[in-house]
Amino acid sequence: MAALARLLERLLWSARKEKEEVEEGEEEGEAGRRALDGPQSLLAAPRCAQQPHGGAAASWGLRFGASAAQGWRARMEDAHCAWLALPGLPPGWAFFAVLDGHGGARAARFGARHLPGHVLEALGPAPGEPEGVRWALRRAFLNADERLRSLWPRGEPGGSTAVALLVSPSFLYLAHCGDSRAVLSRAGAVAFSTEDHRPLRPRERERIHDAGGTIRRRRIEGSLAVSRALGDFAYKEARGRPPELQLVSAEPEVAALARQAEDEFMVLASDGVWDAMSGAALVELVASRLRLGLAPELLCAQLLDTCLCKGSLDNMTCILVCFPGAPGPCEEAMRRELTLDTALGRRVAELCASAQEPPSLNTVFTTLASEDIPDLPPGGGLYCKANVIAEAYSQLCQASEECWQKGRDGAEKLTRTHSGSILDLEA
Repeated sequence: MAALARLLERLLWSARKEKEEVEEGEEEGEAGRRALDGPQSLLAAPRCAQQPHGGAAASWGLRFGASAAQGWRARMEDAHCAWLALPGLPPGWAFFAVLDGHGGARAARFGARHLPGHVLEALGPAPGEPEGVRWALRRAFLNADERLRSLWPRGEPGGSTAVALLVSPSFLYLAHCGDSRAVLSRAGAVAFSTEDHRPLRPRERERIHDAGGTIRRRRIEGSLAVSRALGDFAYKEARGRPPELQLVSAEPEVAALARQAEDEFMVLASDGVWDAMSGAALVELVASRLRLGLAPELLCAQLLDTCLCKGSLDNMTCILVCFPGAPGPCEEAMRRELTLDTALGRRVAELCASAQEPPSLNTVFTTLASEDIPDLPPGGGLYCKANVIAEAYSQLCQASEECWQKGRDGAEKLTRTHSGSILDLEA
């Protein structure tokens, strides 16, 4: 992990500096946003530590994994929750959500802790599918936002985007507000993806203007980049308008997808993941890792490492929900992966041995990236193998250090012996 962190620091240093320069050069109208998310909120090196976790409900073929990484941000503002069973509802119902806070983690943490309860309350013991459930999810988000407002310190900024998956035996319900996103893989391809709520989307723009707001630099009042979120109460003050018609609305967009045997998996993630990968690339990568027999939680951790290597500078959270039709372990895929890892380790050793001076880890990775390497993971490429490369390099450096130390110890011993013989002769 330490080797990977060093690799990320070197690979992404220029990207980090570029982001700082862009943010420093923005207009004064962005001052408030920069105070929350500006260059001072980026660390000198990324925090790569993760605590992946997961679970399974074998009786209805549901598995999930989740992980989160702080990355380059000075604070972790993401939150998530996962319920494999819902109290009061029959077996086969489950709930998952990813929340991405801005201006602090308070709204995201509140949503992770309390949104499931509001969903259960709105659903009741016998929810009608699908329209009754869609209504309940909308009501749950608005009720959660109302409760959050009652607890929110007056005048303080901050909010959170959210994407939630409610699973029933017959439907997959997706509710989202903001730019946290979900994608469904069905029969090996993207079957559905949520669409971010941005101020320039026609429906969002109309609501913002009707509420008396403006859009400057693609942001509400020149500041907020998303048009739906929990919290952000400074943008919910338009008199005489209901909560769903404010400049920023907590009303989610809800989709009901009838379940099919070909459904493979659903990925829910904060925008730090989508900054680095498209939905199609992510689906390819996840499917290829499932064929290696990787547990969902470990797959999520590998996915976040890959996004860090690809240049994401934001907090990242990912939940992978696998359905009965998800790809299973494939011996041929595992054989190819082992061959690839061995070849990469060998190539790292060759690059280190052929150089007049020991190359840096960044140089090794950059050289490998310029080469045509077969069987790299689809959707992730060489970035997905950063851990393998960093580990091979670290082991070579350790071995070289040990050899150097042995050589130095031997030279010192020889010098001591030679010095002693001269003294003996002089005596």
